[in-house]
Amino acid sequence: MKERLAKLLDQGRLEIDTASDPERVEALRVKYLGKKGELSQVLGGMGKLPPEERRALGEVANAAKAELEALLVKAVQRAEDARMEQALRGPRLDVTLPGRGLGPGRRHPVSRTMDDVIRTFARLGFEVRTGPEIELDYYNFEALNFPHDHPARDMQDTFFVSAKWVSGPEVDHPGNPVVLRTHTSPVQIRTMLEEKPPVRVIVPGRVYRRDSDMTHTPMFHQVEGLMVDRGVTMGELKGTLDAFAKAMFGAQVKTRFRPSFFPFTEPSAEVDISCVRCKGKGCRVCKQTGWLEVLGCGMVHPNLYRNVGYDPEQVQGFAFGMGVDRITMLRYEIDDLRMMFENDIRFLGQF
Repeated sequence: MKERLAKLLDQGRLEIDTASDPERVEALRVKYLGKKGELSQVLGGMGKLPPEERRALGEVANAAKAELEALLVKAVQRAEDARMEQALRGPRLDVTLPGRGLGPGRRHPVSRTMDDVIRTFARLGFEVRTGPEIELDYYNFEALNFPHDHPARDMQDTFFVSAKWVSGPEVDHPGNPVVLRTHTSPVQIRTMLEEKPPVRVIVPGRVYRRDSDMTHTPMFHQVEGLMVDRGVTMGELKGTLDAFAKAMFGAQVKTRFRPSFFPFTEPSAEVDISCVRCKGKGCRVCKQTGWLEVLGCGMVHPNLYRNVGYDPEQVQGFAFGMGVDRITMLRYEIDDLRMMFENDIRFLGQF
């Protein structure tokens, strides 16, 4: 049996030393050291030997096994080195060619505009508030004085969401569906429910409506503002928004207020600025009018005060809202809103 072990070891040394790839090495490991390998077959009759001979033969077998294992480890490393050498002999890299460096990153134009808007109103004393983008119908519509038959509640305008994605006791209330918020105004309601006057906040964030063309996308950005205190007037609203327009578009810009309608303000107004391209002379962008619409505003409707527990006889306030993407288009002279969300580096690299 010792002679068979010696012969097996000599054969193993020869085969393992000539193995040149990992698959061959693995096959040899199974052949010699596997459960049904040749070493196991040689030692299969050890049980019939006397104890003294079994002990001596076991020492020889263990030494043979250890040597085969060491040879296999070296063979694996040798095969791996050969594979690496082969890979390094592949297509040569011309290190004399100039590298492809990464240029410095830039802020997205919408992010830059959003930061500028927030910074401008912060200088006017407004604080930032945020809220959920998956909102309840009550906060998104009803508390804001939207009647149940208002077209903004229609499926063609609003994304409705399964209530299982929202937690809270209000979710199961009948007639209170869950929506992707269509504006950031719900945060105004949530803020007034949590805070007592005076309130002076702006609410930046993403909003969602089923709309897509050159000037609309299903997801867009808004900043809304709210100021509530004693004796707040329309004059303060006009002064605040005029200061904002001049900060964003330059001291030469003019503003005008046109009567409008919003369910949550009374009176309501649309705010225009003199065209930033033609300086009010009339061009294609302003449709020859010399004016560009930028935001809506108005004095907070008394019903909103009642919905949050404020006394409309004691406090007054104003609210306004603007599309940040629209402001971005005007500032950077972008014709198609959708280009800002296509992640085309050729477009974004211009800003």
